[in-house]
Amino acid sequence: MQSLDEILRDAKSAIQSSNDLKSLDDVRVHYLGKKGLLTEYLKTLGQLSPEERPLAGQKINDVKEALQALIEERNKHFKKALIAEQLAAETIDVSLPGRTQDIGSLHPITHTLQDLRNIFTQMGFVFKEGPEIEDDFHNFSALNIPDSHPARAMHDTFYFPDGLLLRTQTSPVQIRAMKEMSPPLRMVAMGRVYRRDFDITHTPMFHQMECLMIDENVSFANLKGLLQEFLQAFFCVETPMRFRPSYFPFTEPSAEVDIGCFKCNSKGCRICKNTGWLEVLGCGMVHPNVLKTAGIDSERYQGLAFGAGIDRLAMLKYGISDLRSLFENDLRFLKQF
Repeated sequence: MQSLDEILRDAKSAIQSSNDLKSLDDVRVHYLGKKGLLTEYLKTLGQLSPEERPLAGQKINDVKEALQALIEERNKHFKKALIAEQLAAETIDVSLPGRTQDIGSLHPITHTLQDLRNIFTQMGFVFKEGPEIEDDFHNFSALNIPDSHPARAMHDTFYFPDGLLLRTQTSPVQIRAMKEMSPPLRMVAMGRVYRRDFDITHTPMFHQMECLMIDENVSFANLKGLLQEFLQAFFCVETPMRFRPSYFPFTEPSAEVDIGCFKCNSKGCRICKNTGWLEVLGCGMVHPNVLKTAGIDSERYQGLAFGAGIDRLAMLKYGISDLRSLFENDLRFLKQF
């Protein structure tokens, strides 16, 4: 029995001397493990007389419970110390600025669409939409485009097996609007259109805008004044404008519109190819055949129309040199806007 007291005393000293959880566990194994000192003592109980066994067994259990309590207490001490050390290492300086998330921005095409909508809303125009999958009548025939016109060719237009096609322009929306609305009318159509083309200035899918106004006594002078007001409002600068004679099946007369290059003040630069002018859109007076097809009296009413590539307008306004940059989703490019 005396040796048990010595074991208890030595164990207490070893427990207090342990300096981490590993050394404490070594002490536990040495005294309480399967081959520990107290376990060996339990194996000697069979050698004692029946009268001595209860007293010896009780003494061994008391020592075992005392050691377990000391080890548990020391174990809690180490765990508290570890938690305190971890908290100290992970201390947060609440005076530092908080972590922020990157805020997205609108795509330059979206900016352009919003600008166009604001400008034409202030001018009293309404906005109309139409299907992107069109039929031949609305996309070609109703717009006075002859069967032999190159635009109908397979190499220019995306056709479906059933004869439908992806619209090549937003002009079909004008036909639908003229059938639904009675003159006088002012409408704008904006949306995606599709053509078989892909290079630095063309993509298979792009955005287009069409503007239509029909009323009595509408003239080319009205068209010129409307374009002057629109272009100055969009580019936010006063710029010279010129009309070049052109041809479109759905307008007569027809013209291409150029504006003075606002990057070089019409002196000539890389953007305007040293001409001093930038091509921005096509326009003209609505062809009488188009009005008749839509059910409008071409003797009483006249119409003016113009169309522009929205992507082209965005490139000019923001100084973008490659149209494909608008569709490649390069964050380095998009973050500029």
